[in-house]
Amino acid sequence: WHAGGAGERRPYRTGAGTILKTTILIGAPIDTGQKRPGCLMGPAAYRVAGIAREVSSEGHGVDDWGDLALPPLHAVTCPNPAVHSLAETVGWTEILMDRVDDALSQGGFPIIMGGDHSLALGSAAGAAAFAQRQGRPLFLLWLDAHSDFHTPLTTTSGNLHGTPLAYINGRDGFDAFPPFPAPVPAHRICMFGIRSVDAAEQAAMQDRDVQVNDMRVIDERGLVAPLREFLDLVRREGGMLHVSLDVDFLDPSIAPAVGTTVPGGTTFREAHLVMELLHESGLVTSLDLVELNPFLDDRGMTARLMVDLVGSLMGKKVFDRPTRAK
Repeated sequence: WHAGGAGERRPYRTGAGTILKTTILIGAPIDTGQKRPGCLMGPAAYRVAGIAREVSSEGHGVDDWGDLALPPLHAVTCPNPAVHSLAETVGWTEILMDRVDDALSQGGFPIIMGGDHSLALGSAAGAAAFAQRQGRPLFLLWLDAHSDFHTPLTTTSGNLHGTPLAYINGRDGFDAFPPFPAPVPAHRICMFGIRSVDAAEQAAMQDRDVQVNDMRVIDERGLVAPLREFLDLVRREGGMLHVSLDVDFLDPSIAPAVGTTVPGGTTFREAHLVMELLHESGLVTSLDLVELNPFLDDRGMTARLMVDLVGSLMGKKVFDRPTRAK
């Protein structure tokens, strides 16, 4: 939908005939899923980089719901002494679950601006709760250098931003968290761009047969074939698609503002191709933008690139991009 005269909202159609919804921006200033401060500034950086303007320039309405704040915390425990900030992470999970569910229930397209990747514990749970009520399967596209398949019981770093995919898939060890609504089975999860997985995570993923398109797969097959195969599956099953985009999906040479840089990430062209394919599919129903640490950025280049990728997801094409002054 986009704004018409006198506050009217009317449906907006892409060239492919897909009706797009009002975009709802939700700030999640979360720093507690890891130990390097700075991600809490991410939502502000996205706004400064013009995310609302980028979305609206493609004809979409934009509602900014502002930044979330932690609710009152519960007393929670974990037998793993390495885990830190558990109560805060549970609190963020609860409030994000509610707000993302609210945004989807109001017919919106939520973009959750983080914040570290622990926010996906809540954003995906909210999407799953909504999908369950609609009687539709939820699918997950994980654009990340890391698999994030640890649980609070298996993590050695204690950083809970490395656990959301395990929670989403229904692994044990999340007793402190709200039960995940309708855990997402392995065949409905697609990891893309993975290039940093430890042995324990790899064993767990193999046990559950999670689809991993690591950088070798992309080097051998390209981006288009495996991504289209997954999107075809989402379409056949009538699914909703939650996309979780980590800054470290991108190569650090073009996106330095992340605390967990891993060489060999996707290029500018590859990342935009992914977003354009997602737009053309018309299947994406919610989006995470995670792990942006503006303190580590170079004059805002990473924030601007992430916003540019959102533009591609919303319908901007390569030939729409002006040549920048040298």
